[in-house]
Amino acid sequence: MTDTPEPAKPHFRSDVTVELVKSDARDADVLFAARVSTAGEQSLEEVTKDPERSKGLINYLMRDRHGSPFEHNSMTFFISAPIFVFREFMRHRVGWSYNEESGRYRELEPVFYVPGTSRKLVQQGRPGKYVFVEGTEEQYDVTTRAMEESYRASYEAYQEMLAKGVAREVARAVLPVGLFSSMYATCNARSLMHFLGLRTQHELAKVPSFPQREIEMVGEQMEAHWERLMPLTHAAFNKNGRVAP
Repeated sequence: MTDTPEPAKPHFRSDVTVELVKSDARDADVLFAARVSTAGEQSLEEVTKDPERSKGLINYLMRDRHGSPFEHNSMTFFISAPIFVFREFMRHRVGWSYNEESGRYRELEPVFYVPGTSRKLVQQGRPGKYVFVEGTEEQYDVTTRAMEESYRASYEAYQEMLAKGVAREVARAVLPVGLFSSMYATCNARSLMHFLGLRTQHELAKVPSFPQREIEMVGEQMEAHWERLMPLTHAAFNKNGRVAP
């Protein structure tokens, strides 16, 4: 007789995971795409040249919002984050492709989001004009306790239904949006810039944005990967107010 495996115990996280899985993205990709308008097939020579010599062109394209040359590249990220982050993320449709793990086809792991003490808890002000401020120790304690208790109860209910033979696609309905999911997200530099303009706060942004902190955490890590791949394009993005071309 084989032993029945112990059910997985809930695990709580306050961070997110962003990994660059693969990429074909360089500053030179912007240059050969832009120069085809005047150089035709000779623009392919830009692929092997040092893009530093043409950073002024990249800045011009960014400044005057000639956006299509920034689309001839690709980055694929593996992202692990709470479901509520993905529901915001997938509002970004143009220039993005997504594949997410399925609660119909696999048993979902009990990994849940609980905000850390650096996450501002209290919203002050009216809609459209509000700020978040630090919570008190009592507020952090009640948030942690309430979330963990709720997560444990919902996952126990999920496990109970699965044990009775209820289909995964039905049982998953009891799980909260604080559950971690994972996905691959593929984009180009132009679509990523649009995402960053809306989902990160930055002192250089010409148009202010007020993203939820958890999706901003994802955006910050994606931006760090992109900056290493396309430093001239990233610098031009910052120089011109972080507005996608």
